[in-house]
Amino acid sequence: MQYKNQGCPIRFAAGVLGDRWSLVIIRDLMFKNRKYYGDFLTAGEGISTNILANRLIRLETEDVIKKSLDPEHGKRYIYTLTKKGKALLPVLLSMMEWASVYDEATEMPKGFVKKLRNDRQSLSLEILANLQS
Repeated sequence: MQYKNQGCPIRFAAGVLGDRWSLVIIRDLMFKNRKYYGDFLTAGEGISTNILANRLIRLETEDVIKKSLDPEHGKRYIYTLTKKGKALLPVLLSMMEWASVYDEATEMPKGFVKKLRNDRQSLSLEILANLQS
């Protein structure tokens, strides 16, 4: 796929990821085990239904997430990260580490922050293993 934002890496990433809601959805899929439309809607972030629907479509179009029918509940969809979406893990971890230093009100558990700073490799492997199951 050709992007109008190609060339500059920041412009390219911003063009694919879009805005904070896209990052929040990716965060929820990656770290919070949310996978249904209703999970994102009731996550406490205050995202509206039209914005959520738009961002899910956009992330799917960009091949960051995949939507598939839930085998247990045939009328419901499950959202998962694609290979491209999982490749954002180091980026999100870096953003989280940065925020752990500069956000005085961070909600990250202290154990997570410690592991993030001291053993990022094993933390990354643990997160990726959780995404596989």
